[in-house]
Amino acid sequence: MNRMIRIGVLRGGPSSEYKISLNTGANVLRALREKHSEKYHSHDLLIDNFGQWYFDGVKESIQDILPRVDMIFNALHGSYGEDGKIQNILEIHGIPFTGSGSMASAIGMNKSLTKKEFIKHGIKTPYGKILSSNSVKTNTDTVVRELFQTFILPAIIKPVSAGSSVGVSLIRSYKDLSRALNTASKHGDEIIIEEFIPGIEATCGVIEGFRDQELYALPPIEIRPMTAFFDYEAKYQGKSREIVPASFSHSFKEKLMELARKIHRALGLCHYSRSDFIIHPKRGIYALEVNTLPGLTDESLIPKALRAVGSDTHEFVDHIIQLALNRD
Repeated sequence: MNRMIRIGVLRGGPSSEYKISLNTGANVLRALREKHSEKYHSHDLLIDNFGQWYFDGVKESIQDILPRVDMIFNALHGSYGEDGKIQNILEIHGIPFTGSGSMASAIGMNKSLTKKEFIKHGIKTPYGKILSSNSVKTNTDTVVRELFQTFILPAIIKPVSAGSSVGVSLIRSYKDLSRALNTASKHGDEIIIEEFIPGIEATCGVIEGFRDQELYALPPIEIRPMTAFFDYEAKYQGKSREIVPASFSHSFKEKLMELARKIHRALGLCHYSRSDFIIHPKRGIYALEVNTLPGLTDESLIPKALRAVGSDTHEFVDHIIQLALNRD
C-alpha cells in the first residue's frame, strides 16, 4: 500500500500579516482534513513572530521538520513568506512547495520591481516614485516639502514590500503626507508614492492547469469599498462590497482576465496569482500590483471567485498541491 503524501501547511511568519496567514493556513488544513484525508497526511507548520518553527504544535528546528514532509503548502503572507526568502530555503532543500519560485516571488512582492515589469511588458500602471524609509524617518519635513512641491495630489503612499494593504494611505493634502510616510516606513525599507487614479477597483485571479486550461482566469471581482479605497479595513473588516462576478460587460471582463494572464506570465509566476486593477472611466485599465500568494481566508477574494464558478477551496487546494508535486 502506498504511503500517503505528507503535506506541511506553512503559516504564521514574522510579518505584519501574521494573523491573515494563520487564517489562510487554517482553511487549507481544514480543506485537507475534511475532503482529502484519504490522500494526504497534513501537518500544521507554524512559524511564530520571532521565527521559531513548530511541527503540529511542538517547537522544533527547520532542519528536523523538513525531512518529515513531502511538500509544503505555503500559506505565509508578507515578508519572508512572499518575498522569496522561504522559497529560496525550500529550493535549497529540494522540498516541493506551492506558489511561485524565489526570484518571481521577490519581484512580485516588491512593488517597484513589479511596476518595472509592467512597464517593460506594456502593461499600463500608475506613475510612481520610490523613497527610502530611512530618509523619511531622519528628514521627514524635507521629504514632505519636496513631495508636496513635485508630486500631484491626491496620491497613494504604501510600503514597497507589504501586502494586504498594510500601511497604505490615500493622501489629499499637505498635512496627510507626514502621517502617511511615517506609517508606510514602519513596514519596510522603501516606500512608493503613486498617482491616485479615481475609478472602479477590480481584481482577477488565475490558476494554472485548472479545468483543462493552460491558464484559467477566474471571474473578475468588482470592489466597492465603504472606506476611501480598498484598504486593510475594507479587506478584512467587512467594509467593502465585492461583486462576484463583476457587473462589467462581457468584453470588459475578458480584457481584465487577459491582463491577469499576461501579468502572471510576464512575471514568471507559478500555480496561481491575483492581479489588482483600477479602472478609470476615460483612461481605461491600470494594473496596480500582483499577489503571488493570494489569501484563502473566509474574507479573501480567490475563494469567493471559486464559488462563483462552482468550485471551492477544497478543490483548489488539491489542484495546487498536484501542480506543486509535478513542478518541473
